Amino acid sequence: MTRRTLIAGNWKMNLIDNIEPVKKGCLKKKVDVLVFPPFTHLNTFNELLKESCVMLGAQNMHFAEKGAYTGEISAKFLMQFGVEYVLVGHSERRHIFFEQDDIIGKKMSSGLANGFKMMLCVGEVLEERSKNKHKAVIENQLKIALAGIENNLKNIIIAYEPVWAIGTGNSATPYDAEDMHQHIRTIIAEIFGRNISNETLILYGGSVNESNIIELLRQDDIDGALIGGASLKNESFIKIIESADKMII
Repeated sequence: MTRRTLIAGNWKMNLIDNIEPVKKGCLKKKVDVLVFPPFTHLNTFNELLKESCVMLGAQNMHFAEKGAYTGEISAKFLMQFGVEYVLVGHSERRHIFFEQDDIIGKKMSSGLANGFKMMLCVGEVLEERSKNKHKAVIENQLKIALAGIENNLKNIIIAYEPVWAIGTGNSATPYDAEDMHQHIRTIIAEIFGRNISNETLILYGGSVNESNIIELLRQDDIDGALIGGASLKNESFIKIIESADKMII
C-alpha cells in the first residue's frame, strides 16, 4: 500500500518569525507538512495555519487531565489551540528530563483517548549501537510505550531518531536507517498485525537536511522525516518539502 509522506519540523525551544514561506512552499504538494512550535505560540500558529497546508502539533503533553503538575500541559489544554498531533518520547525528553518508557506509554494512551495523532519517538545512544544492542533497545521502547493500546491505531506515527545523530551533523546512512525502520515495522506487526504495520508511518529524524533527504526517502520503509535545525530555516525546510514531493509518484 502507499503511505503518505510526512515532513515534520520540531522547533524545540526556538521560534521562526515568518511561517508564510512554508505555507506557500507546501501549496499543491503531495507531501504532508507539520510543525511543532513551543507551547507559548500554539494559539498564534493555530490562527496563522488555518486553511493552510501546514498542520499543527505540540512538542509534549502530560498524561493527566489536570492536577498538581507544575509546569505541565494536559491534552484538554492542547485541544483549545487546534493541535492535531502530539510529539512524545523525544530523545531530549528521555535523556535530559529522564522520562521513562512507562510515562511515555501513559502519554500515548492519554493522547489517543483525547483524539490526537501521536508521534512516538524512539532511538538509541551511541554506546547501545556500538554494543549491538540498538535493536533490542528500540524493541523495548516500542513495546512499553504501545502496551495496552488497542484503539486509534491509525493515529500512531513512529519517529526513529538515533540519539547519536541528532544535532551532530552525523545522520545515519540510508542503509542503517532503513534497517532500523524495517525492524520497527516488524515489531509493530508482531504487536498489532501486518495490516496495521503496513499502514503505520515511520519517520527518520537525526540531522536531516536538504542534502540527505532524497536518499533517505528512497528507502522503502522511510515515510518522511522529523526535522530539527533545518526546519528553523525556511529556505532549507522548503527545499526538503520540495525534494520529498518530487519523490512521490
